[in-house]
Amino acid sequence: MKITLSLEKTTSDDVSIMVDALRASTTITLALNNFERILPCLTPEEAINIKEENGGVLAGERNGEKIEGFDVGNSPKSVEEYETSEKTLILTTTNGTRILENMNSQVLVGSLVNAKAVGETSARIAETHIDVVMAGVKGEFALEDFLASGEILYQICQNLEDYELNELAKAAIIASRDYNSLKSGFYNSRSGKHLSKIGYKNDVTCCCQKNISENVAVYANKELKLIKD
Repeated sequence: MKITLSLEKTTSDDVSIMVDALRASTTITLALNNFERILPCLTPEEAINIKEENGGVLAGERNGEKIEGFDVGNSPKSVEEYETSEKTLILTTTNGTRILENMNSQVLVGSLVNAKAVGETSARIAETHIDVVMAGVKGEFALEDFLASGEILYQICQNLEDYELNELAKAAIIASRDYNSLKSGFYNSRSGKHLSKIGYKNDVTCCCQKNISENVAVYANKELKLIKD
């Protein structure tokens, strides 16, 4: 099995795992405790139009801040705990949701909170190539995505006997092995510092939790749902 780590664009037409650790991947993963499906949107306007036509809960951020007029931001715990009878979450974020649009493989969503589950699932369903794709920040490398990807890659390797890693994937695995250093990396990353500064340090803490969820979202037909066994 070929296993690679990439930035923004996937190199696999088999299985890809989108990682936007702070915060879209974590929000998507935990939101599936409450919602049956998530509709990722590129723009706030698109999200608003979908709600007007079909209903649902509007969630999203730009530059970390909740979008004005939306029901909730991109805070994982806030979305998970949002009280509603609606079963659809409509989500737009700065980085993660735009990455999903450009993948032509079977796409899963990975984060630190579901690293073990998404690693096991990808190893089970892939045939030739798993590519872990870091969302980054506006096209640039993001430390937290690299570290979360390392844990996911480690879990993938635990479930395969024969695999070949690219050099970036090897580096991510090594970097993620010390959990205290990993958490420090999340808090001290560009995104972590920005979120803490604007009042979302608790979100960083939430996203630092390792393997607390068995939810694995799959992206198909422009929506995210729990993958079925």
